Amino acid sequence: MPRISKAELRWKCRRGMLELDLLLNRFLDKHYDAFDAQTESSLLSLLDYPDQVLHDLLVSGAAPADNDIAQLVERIRVAAR
Repeated sequence: MPRISKAELRWKCRRGMLELDLLLNRFLDKHYDAFDAQTESSLLSLLDYPDQVLHDLLVSGAAPADNDIAQLVERIRVAAR
């Protein structure tokens, strides 16, 4: 699978909530160069979630059921610090 460009991911990170935009773009800026196929796949899946679900996961501390998504959510939270 060809790697998705940083610009394409940045576009997909655009959300209806500024707080989500900031969290997702900060993670992308810090970690894009080290993405492996699993991280990219998990991020694309996460970005399919509605904004309110993303907010609950990234800001409110809700726990995702999927282990790969849970690991990614934790990485995003850490990147925000």
